Amino acid sequence: MKAMIFAAGRGERMRPLTDTIPKPLLKVRGRPLIVWHIVNLVRAGITDIVINHAHLGHMIEEALGDGGKYGAAIQYSAESVALETAGGIAKARHLLGEEPFVAIAGDVYCPHFDFEQVKNTLEDKDLWGQPYPLDKRDVAWLYLVKNPPHHPQGDFGLHSYSISNEGDAGHTYTYSGIGVYRPEMFDSVSPGQPEKLVTLMRKYAARGQLGGEVYRGDWTDVGTIERLDQLNAPL
Repeated sequence: MKAMIFAAGRGERMRPLTDTIPKPLLKVRGRPLIVWHIVNLVRAGITDIVINHAHLGHMIEEALGDGGKYGAAIQYSAESVALETAGGIAKARHLLGEEPFVAIAGDVYCPHFDFEQVKNTLEDKDLWGQPYPLDKRDVAWLYLVKNPPHHPQGDFGLHSYSISNEGDAGHTYTYSGIGVYRPEMFDSVSPGQPEKLVTLMRKYAARGQLGGEVYRGDWTDVGTIERLDQLNAPL
């Protein structure tokens, strides 16, 4: 399995820090956010990693190199203008291959996420050993988290591992920024065309083709300087 880490965002809410350093290189507890992901991926045996970048992308390449010092093999997908998440995947698709891959937001902190669990989430066969019809099988498997204080309304509903666009009161969850995707999910996105991943997610959720589960470990969306400072505060 291959992995993609999203690292092309400008990080407007993190300015002025992100005026001089890309958001994924901001450090939490002595380690850049993106390195936490790389180390955890390699620990699970996922070593082929694609990283997209735009704003100050050369700094990401200089910091991480070819990934060898982490036991990884990193390839880069440079974007002259940030293409959003789905657009970034479409541009990097030739690097990701034809098998399901895991994609991770470069600006979330989840130091104990075990990427071993992502490897078999999109099995092609059901309990009776028969292939799922193409219009029925899940095209993606999302990891959801309990709604944080800054996002109380959540993103999706979840019932018996099936994700819906609307959940019952008290039963909505927030997308963690981690998911496993089939490459064909992005057939409709032209390389170079900006598009958000959530747009595709909602389309497939409406069709009943989006699966997922709740991740209950440590997780923080490092979207503001205040949250970064909280993570780096003395324990």
